[in-house]
Amino acid sequence: MLNTAIIGMGNWGRTLVNSVQGRNGSSIRFVAGTTGTLDKARDYAAEKGIRLHPTYEAVLADPQVQAVALASPHGMHAEQVIAAAAAGKHVFVEKPFTLTKASAEAAVAACARAGVVLALGHNRRFLPAVAEMRAMLADGRIGTLLHVEGHFSGPGAMNYKPGMWRADRHESPLGGMGAMGIHMVDMIIHLAGRFRDVRVLSHAAVSTTIDDTTAMLATLESGATCTFATLAQAPRMWRVALYGTAGWAALQGHESLTTCALNGTPTEQTFPVTDIERAELEAFAAAVAGGPAYPLPTDEAIHGVSVFEAMIGAAASGSVYAVG
Repeated sequence: MLNTAIIGMGNWGRTLVNSVQGRNGSSIRFVAGTTGTLDKARDYAAEKGIRLHPTYEAVLADPQVQAVALASPHGMHAEQVIAAAAAGKHVFVEKPFTLTKASAEAAVAACARAGVVLALGHNRRFLPAVAEMRAMLADGRIGTLLHVEGHFSGPGAMNYKPGMWRADRHESPLGGMGAMGIHMVDMIIHLAGRFRDVRVLSHAAVSTTIDDTTAMLATLESGATCTFATLAQAPRMWRVALYGTAGWAALQGHESLTTCALNGTPTEQTFPVTDIERAELEAFAAAVAGGPAYPLPTDEAIHGVSVFEAMIGAAASGSVYAVG
């Protein structure tokens, strides 16, 4: 059993805890934690059997804690990962991993030096429908990949208020990219490979806090093109689609995959609902225990940050930005 501390006990931190705490067969449990405003978390922590610490440093000094799960503001991640590695703690970190390629590289290097596992929380890699899309690319049912479409939107920014960290433009550059869009960037990398360059339009059409509309046109290293959008004040939508010379596949939501072969008829397949938060945490625990490596290589984690950083630059300059 991997004794873990939760860092950040807002909505998403609690989602992570709830996915495994007290569940039969779990190989990870949350025994400690800390958060920005401790009083807001005391009742929840007591209910879940989590010992609250006043600071992150106190968590790292707790000998019972073997690992940390970071659900903290994006700008804190790099320093928190490096500090955890120095303390010999394994690290599960929510997305975005960091906000710059240099800080992502430093965090990965710190974990490698310390010999601790580093896992990044891109939970949709664990969807069965995504595994099927990867299989279609591998076995030729898509043919030569020509184009990728991605869309991830939701209404979260409608509830943002001044003073909230997610409403801070430094923590949420390009609006919905930090909370939602970075997941789709990782999905495109996972399915179709690395990015070569990006062009981005991003603005606030209705929001008074952050950009609510962000759109990207990109070229992948394979030569395929890619379009992507994330809206921070719109009904929820998750969609990723692959288009090739032999067929196409479009996943809308987490379970509904529609495919079509050349000259064929579209066919819809429904996959079982999967607890992807539990899946990613169990995969983290398995990697710590010496099992299979966590299924998100650190070079891909760094590349995802590079894409995000390039998108920020492209939006600000109005030009094409190469991805480092």
